[in-house]
Amino acid sequence: MDEKSLALRASQGDKEAFAALYMLYRDDLYRYAYYKLGSSEDARDAVSECIVSAFESIGSLRSAGSFKPWIFRILYRSCAVCIARQSEQSGRADVSELDKLPSEDGGISAELKEAFGVLSPQDRDIVLLSALGGYNSREISAMTGIGAVTVRSRLSRSLKKMRSFLE
Repeated sequence: MDEKSLALRASQGDKEAFAALYMLYRDDLYRYAYYKLGSSEDARDAVSECIVSAFESIGSLRSAGSFKPWIFRILYRSCAVCIARQSEQSGRADVSELDKLPSEDGGISAELKEAFGVLSPQDRDIVLLSALGGYNSREISAMTGIGAVTVRSRLSRSLKKMRSFLE
């Protein structure tokens, strides 16, 4: 069954359809949260909060074809809440923790983890929202408050920076 059909069924209360949608995107959700938060435990917590929130509000999904951007928006907010909690407790997660990515990372190379480490948190966000979330510059702009033109230029510079680092 395709994503649109699953999303339609899920929005009508079908729990199995929602579970199938989650299975389609769980690795991308986890990777995004991990790179954003720098901790596997925090990433799992953020994804869990995201899934609970998404399940509770699946009826508000406007278009069956927009499930992925919708769930990434929820995850983006869940990560922001986690970062706020981290800041209150002990400060932001350190990018140096990226080398501790557990085996459920889906095969992310150590070099790629290091390449993400050369980016600022805001640039890392832009790359992750684009690459894993599938957002365009306008959508990233709406989520981050950075102008769409700036998002495009920062994405381009960040990808070049990562490419240079990897070469």
